[in-house]
Amino acid sequence: MSVTTPTSNPGLGARPLSSSSPSFWMVFLALLGIGLLVGSAVTLRSQGSHAASRQAATEPGTPPAEVAPGVPLATVELGDIFIKPAALDVPAGKDVVLEVRNGGQMPHNLTMEGGKATRMLAPGETQTVSFGPLTSSATLFCNVPGHRAAGMELKLTVLGAAPAGSAAAPAAQTSADAKIDFSAKPSADWKPFDPVLKPAAGGTTHRLAMAATERVMEVAPGVTQEMWTFDGQVPGPTLRGKVGDVFEITLTNKGKMGHSLDLHASKVAWNDEMRTIGPGESLVYQFAAKHSGIFMYHCGTAPALLHIGNGMYGTIIVDPPRLPKVDREFVLVQSEFYTGPAGQPGDLAKMTSNAPDAVVFNGYVNQYLHAPIRVESGQRIRVWVLDAGPSENSSFHIVGTIFDTVFKEGSYLLRPDASAGGSQALDLQPAQGGFVEFTFDEKGLYPIVTHKFSNVGKGALGLFQAGDVPAAGAGH
Repeated sequence: MSVTTPTSNPGLGARPLSSSSPSFWMVFLALLGIGLLVGSAVTLRSQGSHAASRQAATEPGTPPAEVAPGVPLATVELGDIFIKPAALDVPAGKDVVLEVRNGGQMPHNLTMEGGKATRMLAPGETQTVSFGPLTSSATLFCNVPGHRAAGMELKLTVLGAAPAGSAAAPAAQTSADAKIDFSAKPSADWKPFDPVLKPAAGGTTHRLAMAATERVMEVAPGVTQEMWTFDGQVPGPTLRGKVGDVFEITLTNKGKMGHSLDLHASKVAWNDEMRTIGPGESLVYQFAAKHSGIFMYHCGTAPALLHIGNGMYGTIIVDPPRLPKVDREFVLVQSEFYTGPAGQPGDLAKMTSNAPDAVVFNGYVNQYLHAPIRVESGQRIRVWVLDAGPSENSSFHIVGTIFDTVFKEGSYLLRPDASAGGSQALDLQPAQGGFVEFTFDEKGLYPIVTHKFSNVGKGALGLFQAGDVPAAGAGH
């Protein structure tokens, strides 16, 4: 099993470009120029009797809900990702007793801001809770990270009282979101993500233990975000094998919320090996690789947009039969950042609106501009490319060379023959991938971009450095 890790590597330039050097700005400036668910409101109605409920165990810092007396006034369903009903009218001064049922496939709760809450309910679990007499309107929500922003809210309108204040309103927090300076340079101890792809390991069965975690990481010079990761890195480890190989991956959730694993290279039932597991739980994901290609894997826990947008993605490469040898192999994963406040997860409202703050290769803004990928002229190079999205497409292009081999989504589109055909770009939609092969005929610098040039100035820019090029300068 081949695994890439975010460490320095001889394939990277020993003399990275400085943002103060003329070459840096020549390249940068030249290329820079080129559902949420809505619930329906219903009127609160009395329902049948209900047995006394259990004492609630809630999230830290939230006062425990009292055992609910009397008859529930309504039944509330928690789903993936919605609350039904989404709004209720509540008589002023009347105790609000709700029967709360988790009808989803992952844990949820129902919380009042600064008030009472249910415990974290497992799928199928029910709890009856008193949220107390209300004199003003309020909003209840699921406090699992990302769920409220995705639409899990229940608005309680006290008849005759002022409406509840605006709930999460992620868009209103935009001014507090981290800002990226695309001209900034990394610190002296910064290390780029290693793009070198190792050969497939021997044998036909590949076993790997992988952990789902959340950690604060630097995503651009001076900019940190809480990233949701596989094995503490973005992108996650690269897996590699051959058609017919068996992969056995043990995923352990070492995070603070539910996570899962969706491997696009597999053919398994979604509700079995791709199911969400809670903190402390493990799941064995086994499959036989029946098709070749570079496939995406990601967390599929709802909202999947938030989990992918916060970094939970990686690649699995299944070599096509008789894959020719090359001198160097690399893997580049294009993805997006939607910044939240410093040290916090990304902004779901931006993700939903497809308004990325950055588009990057291998999880860091302009990283191979600061640390060019070092090769030699005349070498035959293969670059595997995955567009992890979650939403932007890619037109992968390397300035100064022509691809003589293109493999996309399991099939060769171009191979060297008497026609001497050449390709200038590999076009990919989110979750698509392939590889290109080429050589650099001369020593020099060769920019790596997406030819969707609106994204080059957002961080999707790097360099291959073929040979010893003095203009590369020294330092960061």
